[in-house]
Amino acid sequence: MRPFSFSSSTTDTIDTADGLAQATAASRTRVLWISCMAHALHDGYTDMIYALLPIWQADFGLDYGALAIVRGVYAGTMAALQMPAGRLARSFGTRATLALGTLLAALGYAVAGVSGTLVGLCVALAVSGSGSSTQHPLASGAVARAYGRDARGPLSVYNFSGDLGKAALPAAISLLITFMPWRHALWALSTVGILFALAIALFLPSVPRGEPSPTDAPRAARGGSRSGFSWLFTIGVLDTAVRMGLLTFLPFLLKEKGISPPMIGTALALVFIGGAAGKFVCGWLGARLGVIGTVFATEGGTAALILAVIYLPLTPAMILLPVLGVMLNGTSSVLYGTVPELTPVERTERAFALFYTGTIAAGALAPVAYGFLGDRIGVHGATIATAVSALAIYPLALALRPHLRAA
Repeated sequence: MRPFSFSSSTTDTIDTADGLAQATAASRTRVLWISCMAHALHDGYTDMIYALLPIWQADFGLDYGALAIVRGVYAGTMAALQMPAGRLARSFGTRATLALGTLLAALGYAVAGVSGTLVGLCVALAVSGSGSSTQHPLASGAVARAYGRDARGPLSVYNFSGDLGKAALPAAISLLITFMPWRHALWALSTVGILFALAIALFLPSVPRGEPSPTDAPRAARGGSRSGFSWLFTIGVLDTAVRMGLLTFLPFLLKEKGISPPMIGTALALVFIGGAAGKFVCGWLGARLGVIGTVFATEGGTAALILAVIYLPLTPAMILLPVLGVMLNGTSSVLYGTVPELTPVERTERAFALFYTGTIAAGALAPVAYGFLGDRIGVHGATIATAVSALAIYPLALALRPHLRAA
C-alpha cells in the first residue's frame, strides 16, 4: 500500500503544481489584456480631444489660445498626477485605483457633455485627465509585476495597444458626431469607460505588491539601479523630444517638396502606422538583441532617415515614412521594458510614474523648444538638430550599459 500511496501523493503534487502554473499563466494573461485595454481606452480619451477641438471652437466661440488651454488642462493634469497616482495605489491597491481612475476619466467626459462654458469644460477635462493619470504607472506596473523578468515582450504589447486606442476613439467620436449631437456622442463613449471601470474592478487579478513573484526573484535580490534608471530616464526624455520635434516640422518639410494639403494627413498616417509597428516589434527585438544594440539601431536609423527625408524628393521620402515611424517609436518599447529591470520591485509603479511624467513633459515642451530654434535657423536646420539629438543618445546608452550588465 505504501508504494501506491507514495505514487498517488506524488501525482497529486504534480497535478497541483501544474494547476498552479496554469492558473498563474491565466492570471498573467488577464493582467496583460486588461492593462492593454486600459491603455487603449485612456490614450484614446487623450487623443479624442483633437477631434473635438473644432466642434468646441464653434460651439463655445473659442479662439486658438483658448483651445490650447483646453488641450493643456487635460495633458497637464494627467502628467502632474502620475506620481500621486502611484502613491495612492500603495494605499488602496492597483485594481481599486485603476478602476477609480478609469471611472473618473469617463465621468469627466460625461460632465464635458453637459458643460455650457469654457470654465465648465476645463473643469471636466481636469477631472478626466486626473483619472487618466492612473493608467500609465499602474497598468504598466501591473504587467511588469505579473511577468517579472519576462516582462519586456508583454510591455511592448502594452505599449502598442495605446496606439490602437489613439486610432480608434478619435475615429469613433468623429463617426458618432455625424449622426448625433456631440454631447450625446461624449455620453456614449463615457458609458464605455464606466463599463470598463467596472470590468477592471471585477476582473483585474490582484498582483502582490509587497513580495516579488518567482520570476522577479533576481530583480528583488539586486534591488534595482538608481543611477541606471537616471540614464534610462534621460534617454527616454531625449528620445521623446526627438520624436515630437520632428513631427512638428515634418508637414512643413513635405510642403516644401510640393505635397498637396490632403496628402499631409496621409503622410502623417504612414509615420503613425510605422510607429505602432515599431512599438510592437522593437520590444521583442530588445529581448533578443539587447537594449543597447536596439537603441543604437533605432536612434541611428532615426538620424539617417531624418536626413534622407530632408534631402530626398517627395516620392522616395514618402516611401521611407513608415520606416521612419518604426525607428522613431521603436526605442520607446525597449526603454519601457527596461524600467522594471532597473527598479526595486516595490517601487515599480513609482518608477513608471516618474518615467511617463518625464516623457509626457518632454513631448509637451520639445515642440516649443524646437519651434524657437526653427525661427532662428529655419525648418531644415531645426530638423537636422533633431537628428543630432537622436545621435546624442549614443553616449547616454553607453553610460547605461554597465548598469544593464550588472543587472
